[in-house]
Amino acid sequence: MLDHSVEMRGIVKKFGPVTASDQVDFSANAGEIHALLGENGAGKSTVMSMLSGVYRADEGEILIHGRTAKIRSPKDAALLGVGMVYQNFRLVQSLTAAENIVLGEKSSFWRGSKWMNKKHEEIEALAEHFGLKFHVDRPIWQLSVGEQQRVEIVKTLYRGADIIILDEPTSVLTPGEAEQLFNTLQVMKQEGKTVIMTTHKMKEVMASSDRISVMRKGKMIATLVTADTDELELARLMVGREVTISRQEREATDGCPLLIVKDLDVYADHGRKALDGLSLSVREGEIVGVAGVAGNGQKELAEVLTGLRTWKNGEITFDGSSVKSASVRGAIDAGISHVPENRMKSGLAGRLGSVDNLLFKSYRSEDHSKFGFLKAGKNRSWSEELVRRFNVKTPELDTPVQQLSGGNQQKLLFAREVSHQPKLMVAVHPTQGLDVAAAAGVHDLLMELRGTGSGVLLISEDLDELLQLSDRILVIYNGSIIGEETHDNADRETIGLLMAGIQGREGSVV
Repeated sequence: MLDHSVEMRGIVKKFGPVTASDQVDFSANAGEIHALLGENGAGKSTVMSMLSGVYRADEGEILIHGRTAKIRSPKDAALLGVGMVYQNFRLVQSLTAAENIVLGEKSSFWRGSKWMNKKHEEIEALAEHFGLKFHVDRPIWQLSVGEQQRVEIVKTLYRGADIIILDEPTSVLTPGEAEQLFNTLQVMKQEGKTVIMTTHKMKEVMASSDRISVMRKGKMIATLVTADTDELELARLMVGREVTISRQEREATDGCPLLIVKDLDVYADHGRKALDGLSLSVREGEIVGVAGVAGNGQKELAEVLTGLRTWKNGEITFDGSSVKSASVRGAIDAGISHVPENRMKSGLAGRLGSVDNLLFKSYRSEDHSKFGFLKAGKNRSWSEELVRRFNVKTPELDTPVQQLSGGNQQKLLFAREVSHQPKLMVAVHPTQGLDVAAAAGVHDLLMELRGTGSGVLLISEDLDELLQLSDRILVIYNGSIIGEETHDNADRETIGLLMAGIQGREGSVV
């Protein structure tokens, strides 16, 4: 008989007028991998946040290994053996990866170099064991989003949790790394640990989980045995209607060159050469995908193109004009839009509402201000129209965007960037953490931009997304483009090998 390691009964959680969790019953067993699915805003993260101590339930009961548990804080959850890897990381930016992982240990108050060196060795060994390598001695702010997620995963494993909650755990991993992670989850399962995985990747759910629970609009809709269901049924349960998932069709583009990058050298914050002689081009009406393992220069490439970072050597030509220096305002005025990899760090101001966030790039224009004063009424009407057009679900326009679900934050960000009718969209992990319906909406937006003649540089580690959308896929490795595949010829195996720096089709070392 399976041991119910986690039971949640009649869980209710309200945020003002919004009921995020409505009489939810959920259970997970020791020795199983349990997937929790639902649209953005369905309540999955809220339920798991109550289990991990971030929120307190307004009503209901939580049992851990059959005993009623009072979980009032993450510390309480940790003492009960519950650990969670969040989609929005809980890391101290100024501390190193190793310091974040050991933070809170009693001995850390008396740490010295010898003690930390020992911890470095332990952490490096653990990270290598799970295929989640990163620089343990670098500050968090110098690590990419993918590397920061690896720190979070290792931190949870290091602290010995036997109930492990993973929120979108493979969103920044290569297929090989994801496979290694799932092998690790299987070992945890065999050892009697409980793994609860929230994800929107149907293939991962079907390949790795034992059972699946589906939430919609704050309610638990169904719990299914994975072997007894399929992707179409899960999508229907998530959104309450039939969802068609298909490969995007397109006609070949013959647009003029829009962006040309030649022999670009860029250095990262820690002094390492992030881009090494990188060259690429994007044409009008073309989606160019960039695939690669996190930390190979994607972050620096996006920052250079959007005016956030300077470059050492090389040439950048945009829309027929040479770009001489990095300038955010210059990039905006030239018609370059940017969806950054971390929407709440670089894209949106969490404490402000939708109107202010939508105005960030256009408040100086005559449409939105006069003599230095904002046109409050007009701006509010304009914002309401964008929120309706992009189906952003928010209680009120003035609700801080940090209170919105990840999918609605992303839709608001796209609403702002697309509203300027950009010539080039630089989109970095645009569907990371989004459910199937929200991701399909983002894909439609990118295809609409392509259809209007805009260029799109799509930086993603989701190979299915790249294969579906891209006219060409470029593979970045150690700061250089080492391979290129067309839409018709690209396949997962070839791209995956290139991402790992392994020989290509013709046998050349890439």
